[in-house]
Amino acid sequence: MRFSALIGRELRLSLRHGGDTLAVLLFFVLAASLFPLALGPAPGVLRAIAPGIVWVTALLASLLPLDRLFGADFEDGSLDLLLLSGLPAAAVALAKAAGHWLVTGLPLLLIAGPLATMLGLRPAALPVLLAGLGLGTLVLSLLGTAGAAIVLGARRGGVLLPLLVLPLATPVLIFGAGAAAAGSPRAALLYLAAILAAALPLCPLAAGAALRAAVE
Repeated sequence: MRFSALIGRELRLSLRHGGDTLAVLLFFVLAASLFPLALGPAPGVLRAIAPGIVWVTALLASLLPLDRLFGADFEDGSLDLLLLSGLPAAAVALAKAAGHWLVTGLPLLLIAGPLATMLGLRPAALPVLLAGLGLGTLVLSLLGTAGAAIVLGARRGGVLLPLLVLPLATPVLIFGAGAAAAGSPRAALLYLAAILAAALPLCPLAAGAALRAAVE
């Protein structure tokens, strides 16, 4: 099986479960909308914390579909066939991460702009926020894929998964939200790019090793 064919398979499966993507987007919007209700409609307060609101809610929303990332394939035996398809286990994990980003990270990125504008984010900071989210959601998909593979087959894996991924995603959250709030975002965006460059080879390798251990 070719790598592109595996990504296409993930997209077709996601279309069959389109409610998962809709649930992610609804959670993202509803969770972000709770902050003005809790903090009050003061424009200055919302404008100051808008990048943090968008980043925190995007991080939590990206965790929602992770328990299904390998679970269904593991239960019906498809995962064994994928690992025997001729692709390395790391490539299978990378394709899963790409599929997760395309059906979760990309929609979050598209809706983040209107949501940040609703929260009063300065127009000049919006391109920086979206650039950071573009890098950050890729990292979150890679970290989430590795975490989902590590807890695969474990008892109460759905509980363990956020506990594993959230601490690893903390630097992404710090630099991502800081980039949109800083006067000079270049350094924070470079840190995000460096984290992505490190996660791109390491997370699929870790996920691939965990997948092989889960099916043995």
